[in-house]
Amino acid sequence: MALGWAIIGAGMHPQQKLAPAIGLTPDAELIAVLSRDQGRADAFAETHGAKVGYSNIDDLLADSRIDAVFVSSPNASHVAHTVQAAKAGKHLLSEKPMATSVEDAVTMVRACKDNGVKLGLGFELRFHPAHILARDLVAQGSLGRVRLLQGHWGRGERGEPEHLPRSGLRGWWEDPEAMAGGSVIMGLGVHVFDLVRFVMQKEITEVTAMTDGQTDAQPLEHIATMALRLDDGTIANISCGRMLPDTLNNFTVYGTDGRFTGTATVWEARMGAAEVVSETVNQTDSWEYDYLANFVAELSDFHAALKEDREPAATGIDGLRSTEINSAVIESAKTGRVVKIEHRAVS
Repeated sequence: MALGWAIIGAGMHPQQKLAPAIGLTPDAELIAVLSRDQGRADAFAETHGAKVGYSNIDDLLADSRIDAVFVSSPNASHVAHTVQAAKAGKHLLSEKPMATSVEDAVTMVRACKDNGVKLGLGFELRFHPAHILARDLVAQGSLGRVRLLQGHWGRGERGEPEHLPRSGLRGWWEDPEAMAGGSVIMGLGVHVFDLVRFVMQKEITEVTAMTDGQTDAQPLEHIATMALRLDDGTIANISCGRMLPDTLNNFTVYGTDGRFTGTATVWEARMGAAEVVSETVNQTDSWEYDYLANFVAELSDFHAALKEDREPAATGIDGLRSTEINSAVIESAKTGRVVKIEHRAVS
């Protein structure tokens, strides 16, 4: 039986990725979409073959055809939408960043736990075969002792030497309060932080950050570079930014016996190449450009988690840990200090 999906949010991400990916996912059906405007909801539903568009969340959650909800509303709204959907018995897949505060992330995890529903996070980089390979190489010890990781995600357009503010329905991206004090950290860096945790299967314990923002003159950053320390002492260097049109979105793991490099793999599409050079494994792989493959894999994993009664590949706790990292990075950028991360438990 097909899994009935609803999407909360009718913006660019659902339009370009989520709804098309649901359409390509086996045993998945897009039942409904929620928008604040009924006209936008109806237009979205018609475009993507959904059964119905809603402008009232209570009406959507009362629809018995819906089994799972993908929360892709503005970041600060994730917590309220997740809690409401969990209380209605719907399983949840949340877009990143999971929340704009650690407390909100804890609330989301607890709500899903208390109501017996699954909570997953939209970290599609976990589903790129190159990054799965990197995780396996580390776990098998094929690279020796990992000493350093480097990751970067940038984007931009030539001819834009200054940030062009988003407006209209996307204007909330320019609101420091709605963004909890972080911009590209929340939009791009969050993915690379999670990728480090995924590949290493370790927690990040302290961070230091330097950005071009987090000041009175420029509250939100457009360029950020971060140093992270993992709980085994490994160091990771992460950078992200916009206004970088010729960016190299690469990910490298350096070990004492070898190296893994993902070239152009840090991107929403499945693409790029991987090279492994080590004492025991030497190989290269490449992937043809597939814009939706990582998202389809993400949705398929979530469906399998429901059928097998297991946790999805990226869990609510992974989302909580990523929120802790985001908050620490923003604090470090504001204060110029190293910030140690306290990991919250959810009972």
